[in-house]
Amino acid sequence: MRRLLIVSAVLLTSAAPARAALVQLKPAQGADVARRGGGAELAPELRIWRVDARTLARLRRAGAVAVAVPERLFAKTSAAQQATDPLVPTEWWRPAIGADRNDPPGPGKPVTVVDSGLDITHPEFASRPDTILMNRQTVSADDEDHGTEVSSVIAAPSNGFGIVGVYPQAILRVWDASPFGILNEGAAIQGIAEAAREGPGVINLSFGGEDPDPLLEDAVMFAYRSGSLVVAAGGNEGLEGSPKGYPAAYPHVLTVGATTESGHVASFSTVAPTVDLVAPGVDIPVAEPLAQEPSGYLAVPGTSFSSPLVAGAAAWVWTERPDVDNTQLFEIMRRSAVDVGPRGFDSGSGYGLLNIPNALGYRTPASDPQEPNESPTEIEPHGLFTAGTEPLTRPGHLAAFLVAHVDRSEDPVDLYRLWAPAHAVVHIRAAGSVKLRVLQRAARVAKAARPLAVGRRGAVAYRNAAAHGSFVYLELRPLTRSVEYTLRITTARR
Repeated sequence: MRRLLIVSAVLLTSAAPARAALVQLKPAQGADVARRGGGAELAPELRIWRVDARTLARLRRAGAVAVAVPERLFAKTSAAQQATDPLVPTEWWRPAIGADRNDPPGPGKPVTVVDSGLDITHPEFASRPDTILMNRQTVSADDEDHGTEVSSVIAAPSNGFGIVGVYPQAILRVWDASPFGILNEGAAIQGIAEAAREGPGVINLSFGGEDPDPLLEDAVMFAYRSGSLVVAAGGNEGLEGSPKGYPAAYPHVLTVGATTESGHVASFSTVAPTVDLVAPGVDIPVAEPLAQEPSGYLAVPGTSFSSPLVAGAAAWVWTERPDVDNTQLFEIMRRSAVDVGPRGFDSGSGYGLLNIPNALGYRTPASDPQEPNESPTEIEPHGLFTAGTEPLTRPGHLAAFLVAHVDRSEDPVDLYRLWAPAHAVVHIRAAGSVKLRVLQRAARVAKAARPLAVGRRGAVAYRNAAAHGSFVYLELRPLTRSVEYTLRITTARR
């Protein structure tokens, strides 16, 4: 019986890591205390540190803690895996996604694998060009085979033996997030931030857990704001009730389910409204660390291997279409998929099965500006992002026009700042099936927040009766699954 690759989050159990906590500091507070206490700064842009219990207590006393969580490990359990003849003919996924109908390009947009370490002694990687080790790599522990497997699905070279990845000449960057022999939350956050810092590219996350983590979400949003496409495995809990899993369930994450050789969604693939598309995920030939499998190859199941097929394909498409941004690439990859489930979008297969030729030729969608912009912390200066986002209107610039979109699962809210001059009326018109609300500027915005004005038939007006001008929020939510809208804002004295 073949064991499914199941990913879950567990509390740290080893003595040293168990004392660790992940802390997000308040702006301009606590860094000296964390540093003096021996803390490790994991993501400076997000003010995330790893500290021990004593330093955490000092930071709390200093009032410098915004968020603090115990550091966890992302653990996987794996079943007996079947060795396979390491030849390209075993890679049944190639014709299934159209990888055999186009020649992949040379090096272009990078793909970063945040996972366990890469076996750089393996024949697939020992002399592979454009392979960048972003930190120290280890593959000695039983659970440290995963990163080599995932990396090979993306970028195993065409070198005359073994397997060939979906994008053989990709620039492959690898971050080892398993410093304790198993995927570690803080190290994963650090790797995502480091990948984003290197510039726009594709980031593959073939791990997850059932507990949401605001710091992991912040790292993913930082990567997306920085211009990268984040691709994640949807999870292997389809036979266990499909609990929500993270980071797959976060907005702006391209979430991938698994299919069988017959083209059906695999029974183990998690069913969720956040699934964007599917890719082959059963009997996938992969490179295995030589210390764990003398032949160097296995055949494995799981969405962990569907995700890198999409990540590698996305980097291929981005290299061929360098003028698109990450918001456009996101839509290209899922909208070009071939419908394989119930007609249209469904929670098992999303928009359908990955198809590389379709993605290469798919029309260029409109860019989605200012993402992510779901909450005040994402749009206000010195919130999650130092610069925040530009207000749509401001003193001296009282009109605006833009095209954007919202999606119930991937982009559920668009929040913008507008300038409302004293004794003036701000007129807002939206073409598209969206709900409009004007809200008071606040640290948090809830669905039940009392609005200053509510839209009717695509229009809303807000009059500022105060003696001074102020910023307000404009909130848009989709009334159908996915909506592209145009927004026009004008301001008048009456």
